[in-house]
Amino acid sequence: MLVVTVGALLAGGVAWLAGAAVFADVCWAAGTLVAVLPAVWWVVAALRRKQAGVDLIAVLALVGTLAVGEYVAGALIAVMLATGRALDAAAERRASHDLRALLEHAPKSARRRSGDTVTVVPLSKVVVGDLLVVGPGEVVPADGVVDSGFAVLDESVLTGEPLQVERSAGDPVRSGVVNAGSAFELRAAATAEESTYAGIVRLARQAGAESAPVVRLADRYAAWFLPLSLAVAGLAWLVSGSAERAVAVLVVATPCPLLLAAPVAIVSGLSRSSRLGVIIRGGGALETLGRARTLVMDKTGTLTTGRPAVVEIAAAPNWQPDEVLRLAASVDQLSPHVLAEAITAEARVRSLVLSLPRDVVEEPGRGVRATVEGRRIEVGKPGGPLGEEPWTVAVQSRARLDGAAVAWLTVDGAVAGAVLLRDPLRRDAPRTLRRLRGAGLRRLVMLTGDRREPAQEIGTVLGLDEVRADQTPADKVAAVREERARQVTVMVGDGVNDAPALAAADVGVAMGARGSTASSEAADIVLTTDRLDRLADAMDIARRARRIAVQSAMTGMALSLAAMAVAAVGWLPPAAGALLQEGIDVAVILNALRALRGKLAGGLALAPATEQLLHRFAAEHDELRGIVPAVRDAADLLAAGPTPEVLSELQRVHKLLCERVLPHERAEETQLYPALAGPLGGPEATATMSRAHAEIERLTHRLGHHLQLAGSAGRIGPDQVDDLLSALYGLFAVLSLHFVQEEENYFALAAEPEELGKRP
Repeated sequence: MLVVTVGALLAGGVAWLAGAAVFADVCWAAGTLVAVLPAVWWVVAALRRKQAGVDLIAVLALVGTLAVGEYVAGALIAVMLATGRALDAAAERRASHDLRALLEHAPKSARRRSGDTVTVVPLSKVVVGDLLVVGPGEVVPADGVVDSGFAVLDESVLTGEPLQVERSAGDPVRSGVVNAGSAFELRAAATAEESTYAGIVRLARQAGAESAPVVRLADRYAAWFLPLSLAVAGLAWLVSGSAERAVAVLVVATPCPLLLAAPVAIVSGLSRSSRLGVIIRGGGALETLGRARTLVMDKTGTLTTGRPAVVEIAAAPNWQPDEVLRLAASVDQLSPHVLAEAITAEARVRSLVLSLPRDVVEEPGRGVRATVEGRRIEVGKPGGPLGEEPWTVAVQSRARLDGAAVAWLTVDGAVAGAVLLRDPLRRDAPRTLRRLRGAGLRRLVMLTGDRREPAQEIGTVLGLDEVRADQTPADKVAAVREERARQVTVMVGDGVNDAPALAAADVGVAMGARGSTASSEAADIVLTTDRLDRLADAMDIARRARRIAVQSAMTGMALSLAAMAVAAVGWLPPAAGALLQEGIDVAVILNALRALRGKLAGGLALAPATEQLLHRFAAEHDELRGIVPAVRDAADLLAAGPTPEVLSELQRVHKLLCERVLPHERAEETQLYPALAGPLGGPEATATMSRAHAEIERLTHRLGHHLQLAGSAGRIGPDQVDDLLSALYGLFAVLSLHFVQEEENYFALAAEPEELGKRP
């Protein structure tokens, strides 16, 4: 339609310049007719839905120009209408909401055991009480209970949590989860249609079907502009008796600021968002995002990284944490287990040299055994009871408090250490949520299938308004509907279990870089980069694009109203009115194009050299992270008594601080902070962090002074213990907080390495 109407307008213009006025009128009339037919259909379809939008004015204007012979005016309006429709079509292309990925994930058959015979049957043939065999890597076909032995399951599809779980005989298992261990037998407790996974699919379909269509910005303004335009045109005809005067009013009343300017601003916002890795599937979604007041978020993969990471390494007496990690990673480097990958990755970050394991045996649910450097090493669950040693009790206590998984290291039958892993908070999460609040969000809510304790801890750190833990997919949908009843609500998630809630929200946002296909299919917005701060960028862009669209529409309509008044008294014929309307259109479109640019609220112009520094120091943080708990562990040893072994450990920790931590802090002070001073607004922006550097150095020197006294005396004096403990625990607290603050406030500013490499 756009090509034909533009072609007809240009052909008519060429013919008119050549003196063929009749042929020019024919071309312009043809272009007008091409626009009238589909426009009438659009109006009829809208009226059936009890809606009357901008297209109705355009149809009346097009018919009016044909009736009074103002063909060039009709052709101009036809081009405007076609352009607006083309823009809307580009903005409204969106993926289907049928959640094909959910259906593709669901199994189509099951293996049923009868005696010693196993047969494959259609899923619809499974009945309650059937004994089913679930092989390694297979999806559990129906709800049931483990019949015998135990099962190792990946429940991330349903809960979003990345850590695998174990289920023993008699424990319930839900359909849709994946068997991450060896084959097990399941006693069906429900048919496939009545099982958990089928319920999620139904939830997603219902939620998507119940979502009301978005009322676009242009149609909302047309609701009052349309009757006003008709009233002015009718009054002009009634008073003057001239149909041409009424048509002139309709020509200048043609809502091109609504047909063109608003869509141009919105499409400009869509284009700008896509350059940042935010794919918005329609102008309606962008407009709604700009009006959002409530943000509901999943935890795993959204606020956290979605991958387990090593958070602490505990060592038995006479063992060092790095040696514990090195041996564990040596065994785990051949394992595909998600925890093994995290342990191996941490060892590589710390530049530990791994040994090649021999005689590797992996037992699902238990761990990995191998021979390393002539010693028999086991990583996973301990082979026997842990006993009541203080350090093992402390590890178990920390794991419970933090919601962490523990991989125990056993060397030749004796427990030598433990590696604690959990899903860490995203570095950019706190800063992003602060930006979102600044952008107008009034309420931040977290929904998670995780336990309350770790969920509440994250909620406290991030300052969330509400945290709901132990949430099923149905619970999440209910929560989103509850929030949506009060305010325009955005839901962010990344898993299959989030898909129904994404479909239920006013705007669903999927973390698409590593999220499930199902969540991306159900979402209105997909973040293609694994960065939560892109959502804040998208909201900034959405609010600016919507503000410019409103500004352009209101300005254009005000000018149109003025032109309508002039046309109503007979001072503006239809053709001149069409040209004047074109001038108004050009002005408001140029204004709408401002949505393509503009500074983002959280955007900082960082030089490439500064970003390289940020990446360098972030990597150093990863390497130094193991020193922080070593400071606390040394303090714990000292608290138990100032033995010669404690003095040796304190000397080791002091050496690490002097040789690794202090040089890092001094380099930040002299290189990184000056580079950040400009973008952040001056040296005062980094003053707090500089004060932390000074405190770290002061406490390190204080520790060194005590060690000099102890070294000359050959022991730690009783009068030194309290001050040493104060210095050590103070160092641990300051280092822990300082590392987190730098990561959140500074390191999160840098682009991802792959993004940095694409810049000119």
